[in-house]
Amino acid sequence: MDVSGCPPERLKEPGVLAALFEELVVLLELKVVGQPQWHVFPEPGGITGLALLAESHLAVHTFPEHGFAALNVYCCRPRSRPDFEALVGRHLGAASCRVRELPRGVGA
Repeated sequence: MDVSGCPPERLKEPGVLAALFEELVVLLELKVVGQPQWHVFPEPGGITGLALLAESHLAVHTFPEHGFAALNVYCCRPRSRPDFEALVGRHLGAASCRVRELPRGVGA
């Protein structure tokens, strides 16, 4: 997902991103392996987050200076698609969200 129009302060807050990951894990019935990892960069304070999943991984990279976040949900089996737009709107205050789905593997 390419998420834009976000208030910069939300993109600098690890707790906001952790809540987003937690909701994605529940909605998509994912299994987190270990603990998500967060790296907060110096000002302008973007964050990179990664959660290792039994199914693959979740990753986010935020760019507060641009009001932008890139979110990757990589999963090894099909799932019903949640309302990603509403989800990032709630958590990140996003004005827009571009979702791209890329089928992978055998039969893709």
